[in-house]
Amino acid sequence: MSLSRRQVAGAALAAIPLTAGTAHAGGQRSRALFIAGDSTAAQKFTDAAPETGWGMALPFLLHKEWRVANHAVNGRSSRSFFDEGRLDAILEAIAPGDLLLIQFAHNDEKKDDPARYTEPWTTYQEHLRLYVDGARARGARPVLATAVERRRFDAAGNAVPSHGEYPAAIRALAGREGVALLDVQALSLALWQELGAEETKRYFNWTATEQDNTHFNPPGAIAVARLVVRELLRTRVLAPRDVRRLEEEIPEEWITWPEPAA
Repeated sequence: MSLSRRQVAGAALAAIPLTAGTAHAGGQRSRALFIAGDSTAAQKFTDAAPETGWGMALPFLLHKEWRVANHAVNGRSSRSFFDEGRLDAILEAIAPGDLLLIQFAHNDEKKDDPARYTEPWTTYQEHLRLYVDGARARGARPVLATAVERRRFDAAGNAVPSHGEYPAAIRALAGREGVALLDVQALSLALWQELGAEETKRYFNWTATEQDNTHFNPPGAIAVARLVVRELLRTRVLAPRDVRRLEEEIPEEWITWPEPAA
């Protein structure tokens, strides 16, 4: 049985873990940062540990008056996330003053899957514009982010990009639409280059049974979340008072994986 977009939206809202209440003691509503994205950012559960989305580490770097509503889902592209009604779920909950952070490309690149594939300079930009316009229509601020890089090195030990023209396409869209851009792709590529081929294994989901060069473990998720927050500061989307612990060590044990929904 297929679900309607509204049913999917309701189920998605019910599944999103929030990191703080929606109001302060004085009755003032807290601000929220919503994430629309793929598995690199998504909430993971006990059956996937130690795999960790960078969105899971974000609350430790934001002031406690911010809450994170992580709607990112494994395997989604800008197209499939929208087609499943997941953007609708965000737009039903988002409010004036909130942020919508949008990061897609990993699955948009899959040419053999018409349900997910988008072409960088046409359908990719067209779908991203739906997120931008939807947030703005509700008084929220959209923020575009280039996709975090995979762990990929050439024979000479150089970190190499893997996202083709998608980063250039989203940069161009951000400039044209006047949207803040977090260049996570460039910064993560530089970080992997600095760490090197062997050291980066400590940041990705490399286990005794898996060698995953796309998804992170807790140290990797924390490192990428720092890049995201520093970009939010650089672009003045957030002010210094909105962030914390940027220069402090965040214990890996703070990352936890809830049980999957029944």
